[in-house]
Amino acid sequence: MILRRPAKGSPLEVWLTHARTLAMVTIVYNLLEGLISMGFGASDGSVALFGFGADSFIEVGSALLVLWRLRAGEAKADMLVERERRATQGIGVLFLLLAAGTAVGAVIQIATHRHPETSLPGMIISMASLLSMAWLWRAKQRTAVVLDSRTLEGDAACSLACIQLSGILFLGSVLFMLWPGLWWIDALAALLLSALIAKEGLQGIRAASKPDFSGGCGCH
Repeated sequence: MILRRPAKGSPLEVWLTHARTLAMVTIVYNLLEGLISMGFGASDGSVALFGFGADSFIEVGSALLVLWRLRAGEAKADMLVERERRATQGIGVLFLLLAAGTAVGAVIQIATHRHPETSLPGMIISMASLLSMAWLWRAKQRTAVVLDSRTLEGDAACSLACIQLSGILFLGSVLFMLWPGLWWIDALAALLLSALIAKEGLQGIRAASKPDFSGGCGCH
């Protein structure tokens, strides 16, 4: 997308403002979700919930890239795409490190037969995330189509990935609540989360390495 300086109050300016608002909502929500999830994950011994919370900060990074791009002028578009390329590659590396750490924690949890004290925090947080991310995903998709923006399209794809992660966390939390004997279910959920997080990271790095890269997290 080539961002121009639209007249104040024009339809384009209205949609750009809407896109900025969606990015700000994403940042605020994911900051809260990340801090709360990591706090409960650490206190209750849930690797899946802790890893889910850490992933929320990656979503914050994607939204910050959107704000950065939306504030760019047309004359600086080429330079910003190159900077965004490097930033996206960096986020991809963070994804891979997060996936590795989550997987190692899950393996240790299985080896030591540890399990969370309760799955209630994970169930509540994942349910809230499913509802909020579903709304954000649809709103971002619509905005990306109207503005014809690969950057916004990529950010919407990141929200879709968050929905998938929330679904795994929710399912694992419900199963553990119904059948506490499944002590390994949290570790299994963490391993599935790490696989999806690693996939996001690889997709972002590969997308940023392509000559026709034009922005976004690359999670298409």
